[in-house]
Amino acid sequence: MSEVKNNNIKFIDFCAGIGGGRIGLENLGMKCVGFSEIAQSYIKTYREFFGQDEKNYGDLMKINSDDLPNFDLMIAGFPCQTFSVIGRRTGMKDHRGQIIFGLINIMKAKNLKYFILENVKGLLNHGSGESMKVILDALDEAGYKVFWKLVSSLHYGVPQMRERIYFVGIRKDLIKDNVLFNFPQTVNKPELKNYLIDTDELEFSEKKRAYEAFLKYLNNKYNKGKFSVEKLLKEDFLVIDTRQSDLRLYRGKMPTLRTGRHGILYVRDGKFRRLSGYESLLLQGFPEKLSKEIKGKIADIYLLGQAGNAMTVNVVNAFGKSLLKFIN
Repeated sequence: MSEVKNNNIKFIDFCAGIGGGRIGLENLGMKCVGFSEIAQSYIKTYREFFGQDEKNYGDLMKINSDDLPNFDLMIAGFPCQTFSVIGRRTGMKDHRGQIIFGLINIMKAKNLKYFILENVKGLLNHGSGESMKVILDALDEAGYKVFWKLVSSLHYGVPQMRERIYFVGIRKDLIKDNVLFNFPQTVNKPELKNYLIDTDELEFSEKKRAYEAFLKYLNNKYNKGKFSVEKLLKEDFLVIDTRQSDLRLYRGKMPTLRTGRHGILYVRDGKFRRLSGYESLLLQGFPEKLSKEIKGKIADIYLLGQAGNAMTVNVVNAFGKSLLKFIN
């Protein structure tokens, strides 16, 4: 079956982060004509990936839509901290929760044809479902038929347990009544070991302070007596998630990467290793060549956080492909 591609669709990458959504759409032949991001560390990484001359339109809440070029599609992983179960869940009361309305204003001003939006699972039950209803009603009133689904990156080509809601919007005048959008089909999970391939030393050995801290962690009141170092080290590619209290083990898959989670270890060749920024990018579907090129240019601690906040390339690609099939 031939690849579904469209070289005519232009898009802008809003709430761009480091460009995971952009790569997913560019792989389908779509053309990026600008991005919008305000975090300086993310902008630095984004430019390393895509070039120093990329046009950043800055704070989307301050954008004059007349200053934007003509484009067909909006991609945006709009801020999720206000809806996430690990945040304070302030929702629409937080200024970040209002960003969805800034995006809708741009949609209406540019008479956009399509959009793909992403947010966390926590949005579904925030405010007993009221926040989700408000967003869907606002998109409907703006003139869009919206199809949404909660999916895990684990089912779309990367071995990461990352649940996110994806919204696909199509301007109502472009579709017939009662026509359904076919969500992308799932694919088999790839081998985790093909993603844990960093060869650099990751500051985790018996001679390092981090190792001593890990031993103390294994003996805290939550974990004492549950795990032995010897047994853990016998299982290659065992993933060890060192949360604040209890330790969790994963086999063949990675827990959700997120901005504040840097305590993920794994076993390889009988040794503990820290998950690196390079490996985190791979687990988000970023191309190996691009991920390798940025090593050393951006500090690892930043890459870990930025990858944790990115959109999964594979999932965006899958939803973009379904949208193109619908259009065609």
